[in-house]
Amino acid sequence: MRVPVLGRLSVFEWPLLLISLFLSWLEYISNIITQFLPSPVIGVITRTLQLTYNLTGSVRIVQRAGKDVAVSEKDSPADDERMRLVTGLLNSPDIQTMCQLFGYDVESRLVRTRDDYLLTLHRIQGPPRVPNGKVVYLHHGLLMCSEIWVTMLDKDSNLPFVLYDLGYDVWLGNNRGNKYSHKHIYRKSSSEAFWDFSLDEFALFDIPDSINYILQDTGSSSLIYIGFSQGTAQAFASVAVNPDLNSKIERIIAISPATTPKGLHSKFLDIFLKSSPNMLFLLFSRRVLMPSVSFWQKVMYPPFFDTSIDISNWMLFKWRSLNIDRLQKICSYAHLYSSTSVKTVVHWFQIMSSGNFHMYHNDMSGLSVWLPVQYPLKNISIPIHLIYGTIDSLVDIDVMESQLPKKFTSSHAVLDHEHLDNIWGRDVSSVVFPLVLAALEPETVIPSPVGKPE
Repeated sequence: MRVPVLGRLSVFEWPLLLISLFLSWLEYISNIITQFLPSPVIGVITRTLQLTYNLTGSVRIVQRAGKDVAVSEKDSPADDERMRLVTGLLNSPDIQTMCQLFGYDVESRLVRTRDDYLLTLHRIQGPPRVPNGKVVYLHHGLLMCSEIWVTMLDKDSNLPFVLYDLGYDVWLGNNRGNKYSHKHIYRKSSSEAFWDFSLDEFALFDIPDSINYILQDTGSSSLIYIGFSQGTAQAFASVAVNPDLNSKIERIIAISPATTPKGLHSKFLDIFLKSSPNMLFLLFSRRVLMPSVSFWQKVMYPPFFDTSIDISNWMLFKWRSLNIDRLQKICSYAHLYSSTSVKTVVHWFQIMSSGNFHMYHNDMSGLSVWLPVQYPLKNISIPIHLIYGTIDSLVDIDVMESQLPKKFTSSHAVLDHEHLDNIWGRDVSSVVFPLVLAALEPETVIPSPVGKPE
C-alpha cells in the first residue's frame, strides 16, 4: 500500500510515527495473545483489577452468577432500585433488554440500502398513550449505535422515552458497520470491501434509505430528525446532496453538532494526523477500527474500563466529564463503543486538516490537481436547531454557523457542557430537553442561547 506524504514528516513527527507503529503492533500482538488466554487466567486478571479498584474507587461491583452486579456507591445511601438498574444496564446485551428495564420495548426493522447493506432500525414501543401523529428519527454519533439514547438511570432523562410518552412515533437509526448493521448482501464483514465506506456512504445511502423506509412504513409525509455528534453531520451532508430530503425532513435538531471539529487536545497527535490522515490505514488497516475494544471491555472490571475511557477522552479532547455521575458513566460507557470503518475516521481527519466539510478525498497530499468536493450545505432549506455545550472542544459554533444557511439556522448554547454531557449529563432533562422539545414545534419560541464560548 502506498503511504502518502511520508516525505513531508518533520524530524519531530518521525519519532511519533515510529512510536505509533510500535503501539499498534503491540496492541495487535496482545489481542492475539488474549484471544487464546484460558478463562481461569482471564478471571484472575479481572479479579485483580476488581480488588485494586475496590480499594480506591467509588463504586463496588461484584460477580454473581457470571454477571456484574452493582452493590454500593461509597459516600451515598444504599438505593436498591438504582443498583438494580445499574446491574441491568451493565449486563444488557442489546437495546431491547435495556428498554425493558424501564417498561418499554423495541421493534427491529431491516433496511436494505441501495448499495446492499442491511441496516437495523429500532422503533420504540411502550405503555398506551395518545399518539400525536408525528414521527421522530434519532441518529447516533461516531463509534456508537442506537443504545446510546437509552442508557440513563433516570427514565425521564432518556430522550426516546420522553418523546414516546408525549405521543411521538420514535425511531432510532444505526450506521452500516456497527453492532446492529453488520451485514451486506454480498460482502463478508471480514473483507476489506465491506469496510470501504466513509461519511459519504452514510449521507448518500444510510440516512436517506432509512428515512424513506420509515416514511413508507408509517405513511407519514415527513419526520423530524434528531442527531447527536456525527449523526448531525450525516444529516447535514445527506440533505445537502439529496434535495428531496428537504421535503421529507421537517427540521433537524442537532445535539453537540459536528461539521469541522477543531482538532485533538494532544498537539502531537493533532499535527501528525492532520498532516497525514491516511497514516491511520497503516496503523489500523483498511477494515474495522479497533475491534479489540469489545474484548477488553469484557475482560476489564467495569469501573476500571470507564476510567480508561475518561483518560482517553482527556488526552484526545480535554473532556473532564464532570457533569456525568460516576454510576451513570458505568452504565453509559458500557454501551459507548460500536464498530465503524477506519476510513470514516480518516475522513474526519481530512476534514479537520482542511478546515472544510467535504467529501472523502483519495489524495490529500497537496500534490493532486483535484480539490476535495465540498458538501453544499447552503442547499439545506429546512430549519436547523444547533444545541451545543459552551466548553465542547469539538464544536466551533462560529464556523458551523457560517457553513449552514443563516436563514434557517438557530443556535442554542448549554452552559458548561461538553460533548457527551448533552446526552448523559445529570441535568439533561432540565437544560437540554427543553431546547429539544421547543424545537419540535414550529410555533414554539425557543429560549435564547445561554451564551457562546469566549
